[in-house]
Order: sequence, then structure tokens, then C-alpha cells
Amino acid sequence: MAKIASRISQLTGEGALAVFTRAKELEKEGRSIIHLELGEPDFHPAAPVVDAVRAAVAEGRDRYVATRGIPPLRSAIADYLKRTRNLQVESEQVLVAPGCKMALALAMMALIEPADEVIYPDPSFPIYPSFTRGLGARPISYALREKNRFQPDLAEIAGKITPKTKVLIFNSPNNPTGTVFTQEIIAGIAELAKKHDLWVIADEIYARILFNGEYKSIWVLPGMAERTVIIDGFSKSFAMTGWRLGYAVAQKHVINALDMLVLNTFTCTAEFSQVAAIEALKDSTNAVPAMVAEYRKRRDLFVEKLNRIPGFRCQAPDGAFYAWVNIEDTGLPAMEVQRLLLEEAGVAGIAGAAFGAEGENYLRFSLVSAAHLLEEALERIERVSKRWGQLAVAR
Repeated sequence: MAKIASRISQLTGEGALAVFTRAKELEKEGRSIIHLELGEPDFHPAAPVVDAVRAAVAEGRDRYVATRGIPPLRSAIADYLKRTRNLQVESEQVLVAPGCKMALALAMMALIEPADEVIYPDPSFPIYPSFTRGLGARPISYALREKNRFQPDLAEIAGKITPKTKVLIFNSPNNPTGTVFTQEIIAGIAELAKKHDLWVIADEIYARILFNGEYKSIWVLPGMAERTVIIDGFSKSFAMTGWRLGYAVAQKHVINALDMLVLNTFTCTAEFSQVAAIEALKDSTNAVPAMVAEYRKRRDLFVEKLNRIPGFRCQAPDGAFYAWVNIEDTGLPAMEVQRLLLEEAGVAGIAGAAFGAEGENYLRFSLVSAAHLLEEALERIERVSKRWGQLAVAR
């Protein structure tokens, strides 16, 4: 029998989707489930965005378009990045893709050769090491540890760079910890990238979901615009997950390489969704600040009350919309706590090992449900905590 290509065996899935599948099965059985497993906002796009896509479809904006994205959207993205992140970017440095994950995949395909080494954070988005292996390269992790408030150790990163290292990936605010890397850390990463002639992939998908201060991109540091690829999109900040809209920002010769990959894969991103994305970037109803303010309230509510539950410990995240919860004091493995919460309490969270080895004693909860559902989830968790207390004693 003909064989599947070996690269497929190097890929892994996402733990969130496995938990989601089981949670939906339980719902079909009539169980009440509070979904805190997926990183999907419970908000929807602002009304002007919906109006824009409706009008675009009605106007017949459903044809093939430029492979790099329609020029008005690319210009709008460049303006948006200047307005919100003080980036000096030209529209020719932007490529639009059907989803942030696709933009990331294009960048990795363009930059990584077989046998290269790619340095990435642990815990983090599981696709970083998965796709690295799929490209025949070697993922090398650097740890984000609670004792350092989940900031990376620059000395550890430096010690893992070899002549084979090609790319350094980071994500700030980080999924799953919610950590925003300090300016000292960002500057240190930049110096290492320049010293060792590395590409940097800066995953900035959560850059607008920040609870204090202003976001500072590594792109603006001296010598970094020429070696950085920014990955961003519309799923998180604009609550447009199912619209599948992402983009990459890089120097023109990198965008040319990504464009060649587009030509050989998906051809273009749907025009009507791109038209609507222009309206999203305007944010005429101030939907983004309102959404971030709501996430801040949810963070404060959830973290404060969760820390009162025996066995749990959680640092308040600085950005994104996740609670990264230490469960060591439950006396149980994280996978068992995950199972108990889902099967007995009807609360879906994710065992931290899905995000890397450093997540072994953690759970991730997405703060994407309304406040009353978070309150109900906390009550259910507290009730079932007596159960794992008994199990820990029995063991």
C-alpha cells in the first residue's frame, strides 16, 4: 500500500480541539458544559464590519484577487500598524493570508531549511514545534517559568543558539501564560538575533489585548526591521476567528517569497472578507477597547476567585485572555484535573502539557465566556475540588 509522506508523522495537533470535541460529545448527552478551552472570543465583529461583508458579497466581490491581498487592505494594515504600534511599514511589506496560522506557516516555509534549528518558547502555541518538525528542522525550546513571572531567560536562549540556528520565535503577549515580555527581554532577543544573524518571527496576534501600557514591537528596534517577520491577524483583536484573516509583515524580498508560496497553494484570500477587514481596522465603534476592558474585568474576577480554591495558584496575566493555573497543590496530574473538571464539573480547560513540557503542572482556561458563566465555572470548580482532595489523600 502506498505510504503517506513521513513529514505528517512529525506533526501534532492542538490539545484545545481534543478537549472541545469531548466537551461537545458531553453536550450531546445533555450535559451542561462551560467552554473555557478554546481561544475564541465570545464577542462578534462590530456591526459596521458585518455590514461591510454583506455589501461586498452583494456587490459581487467574490472573484480572484491579488495573491498578496487587495491593495486597499494592505495599505490599511500598514496605516493601522503605524497608528497602534508606531511601525513604519509600507503596503508592499504586507501579505494577507486566510488566517494567522497560514501566515505563520508561509513564513516558516520561506525561512526554514531541513536540519535548521528553530528556537521557540515553552509553553507556547503547539504549532511552532510541530510545523518546525514537519519542515525537517529541529525545534529547540526555551523555558517560560513561573519563578521568573514567565519571562524568558536570555542566558538560556543564548546557550541554545548554535551554528545551525536559523529562526527565533516568540509570542508576546504569550499564549498560554498571558505574559508580556519586558522591553529588556525584547532588546536582549534583538541583540542575540543580530549577533547570530537570526530571523525573528514575532507572533503579535494578541498585541492589542494588553491590560497595561502600550505594546512595543521588536520591529522598531535598530537593525530588526530587516530580520523580523511579524505575524498578526483579525481573529483575536477583532473577534473574527471564523473569517480566517491573517497577515505577515516583512521586508519586500521576504514578502516576495511568501507570495510565491501563495501562488503554489491557496491562490488568494477571499475578497469580501478582505473588504470587511478594512472596516474592522477603522474600529469606528471602538469595539476593540471595549472588548479589552471586558477581558480585564473577567481576568480580575476569575484570577481572584480561582486563587481562593484549594490546589490552584494563578498569576494575573498582563495580556491575551488566558489564565495559566498551577495545579501542583492538588496532588494530581494536570490531565486528571482536566478530566475531573470536564467529566464531573462540566468545565472545559486544557492540561498545560498541550503547550509544552513546561506546562506539565498547569491548566489553561480561556477567559472568553461572559462573567456570569465564569462565576458558574468557579462555583463548579470549587465543588469538585473536594473530590480531588479526596483522591490526593487516597494516593
